[in-house]
Amino acid sequence: MKPIVAVSLEGYGVRLEPLTRCHADGLRVAARDGELWNLWYTTVPAPEEVEHYIDRALEGVANGTMVPWVVIDAHTGAIIGSTRYHDILVDVDRVEIGYTWYAARFQGTYVNPACKLLLMTHAFESLACAVVGLRTDNFNFRSQAAIEKLGAKKDGVIRHHQPRRDGSVRDSVMYSVLASEWPDVKRNLLFRLGRPPR
Repeated sequence: MKPIVAVSLEGYGVRLEPLTRCHADGLRVAARDGELWNLWYTTVPAPEEVEHYIDRALEGVANGTMVPWVVIDAHTGAIIGSTRYHDILVDVDRVEIGYTWYAARFQGTYVNPACKLLLMTHAFESLACAVVGLRTDNFNFRSQAAIEKLGAKKDGVIRHHQPRRDGSVRDSVMYSVLASEWPDVKRNLLFRLGRPPR
């Protein structure tokens, strides 16, 4: 796997820009759409927690375990959410995509498949990853359905795995896409976005 550096990715109606502290106000606005921080099984920051959320993401950049982006609506230029590579394991050519959330009005739209297509294309075709992982809370049924709709395979459930924001401990449902599976997953995403498969 090639070294990962923060780059902008754009296409299919969205733009992913490397996260900086300058994005704080836009993230606050996006999180307010649906008061997403009240979903106890997600990692969406409350408005007063956004600076800390960004600082933690940038710590991950500094130690080489994360590459975070803001998600921007390419039509309006508005920040509508955030996503990142995390748990980067260079020795085994693996990244995970997670910490993903979108303003409520963009959930269930083209935004998630567009972001995943950009992130997985970059991972497999630019970085030469062998596997892209995804994980979610066992109670985040909407996220599980969205991941399965991508074409990712369910690897299993890790019990009592990670703390939630409210102090409880979640089980994590683990998924992955192998490099050998990427052509079909890509075809599926392009089809969903109304583009002819390449």
